[in-house]
Amino acid sequence: MDMSQATPNDLDALWMPFTANRAFKQAPRMLGRAEGMSYFTPEGREVLDGTAGLWCVNAGHGRRQIVEAIQKTAAALDFAPGFQMGHPLMFQAASRLAQVTPAGLDRIFFTNSGSESADTALKIALAYHRSRGQAQRIKLIGRERGYHGINFGGLSVGGIGANKKQFGPLLGNVDHLPHTHMASNVFTRGQPEHGAELADAVEDMVQLHGPDTIAAVIVEPVAGSTGILVPPKGYLERLRALCDKHGILLIFDEVITGFGRMGANFAADLYNVTPDILTMAKGLTNAAVPMGAVAVSNEIYSQVVDNAAPGIELFHGYTYSGHPLACAAAIATMDIHRDEALPARAKAIEPEWQEAVHSLRDRPNVVDVRNAGLIAGIELRPRDGKPADRAGRIMQRCFDAGILIRTTGDIVALSPPLIIESSHIDRIVTTLGEAIAAEAA
Repeated sequence: MDMSQATPNDLDALWMPFTANRAFKQAPRMLGRAEGMSYFTPEGREVLDGTAGLWCVNAGHGRRQIVEAIQKTAAALDFAPGFQMGHPLMFQAASRLAQVTPAGLDRIFFTNSGSESADTALKIALAYHRSRGQAQRIKLIGRERGYHGINFGGLSVGGIGANKKQFGPLLGNVDHLPHTHMASNVFTRGQPEHGAELADAVEDMVQLHGPDTIAAVIVEPVAGSTGILVPPKGYLERLRALCDKHGILLIFDEVITGFGRMGANFAADLYNVTPDILTMAKGLTNAAVPMGAVAVSNEIYSQVVDNAAPGIELFHGYTYSGHPLACAAAIATMDIHRDEALPARAKAIEPEWQEAVHSLRDRPNVVDVRNAGLIAGIELRPRDGKPADRAGRIMQRCFDAGILIRTTGDIVALSPPLIIESSHIDRIVTTLGEAIAAEAA
């Protein structure tokens, strides 16, 4: 099929994810191809990518090295079962990934998405405690406004109400820490000064549920899908210390913050706080093939695997775990990140990015600007009785003007490919600023 063809005549068959289907099908926004920093519509109009697709195309679009690796592998090995069998690429990909994950987190379990990674991490945490003779540790603690995908486990520990309201009761034995957004931190550049004490809510959870009932706390180092909530100074360190104090595993969801987005391989490296379990996806393959992964400590792996009875140690996995094409894409992607030093490149251009996005603070209806690494959130004043309307209209204005942004509620979220240059920053911020002003007129 020619991917550059114009809009199809029949859009009815597809039920689109996280989309206002009726509105979209009345006025479709179609992308036909991509290269470098840009998408192109089927008609050939360029749309500069201000979101790295969905936070995932960190190395830029159409990377020939990744394409050729996928093609070569598809011609040699289309699929190999990962249950009781293996193929060389899955072991090579895991070894390569273990070299870039934070020190000590060098046991890798492959999944196919961030949602699967979150559920896998939660199950591993429960299996670990049970293996240690602490089967009573079944409580899972997430955070308000957190996002950990859309499977039942991640959805349960997630803290975005709109994602849950259609589905009734989810997992039991779940509670939530407070989110870290504070009015006193508006227009902060980088980490906010106030809010480290919010981590002390772990003590409240211990008092409420009992000191030996909590299995894990899961948080995003930077909460992304809720609109960019950057951790206050000292918050993650405090969270780590409290989890250690009470024998609770700490899980970082780095699906968004991993693979150079923060100017380091992972946010755990940037903030110098190492979790017990780390989830990832998106940038792992530059989004060329779906893939996720969970990295765990040697202690967790050894406890679950080495102390199990003979046979299968963890009754968990997916048909496509470690798929040959995904492994090939992951290895090629990691090669690009290493050879082009993309995390360092992101770090170098971060000050310019920060100055640019904060220049929007005086635009009409902008109530906050937040940033970390090559991420930014521009929060807008909602229209009375029309939540998300203002941001949605600004997104459409930007698309019409040749810029792709993302919105969540009335917050504009930006996360461009790490290959971004000064001219791209200027074009994204200028166009967005004009759209904000035009929508206020």
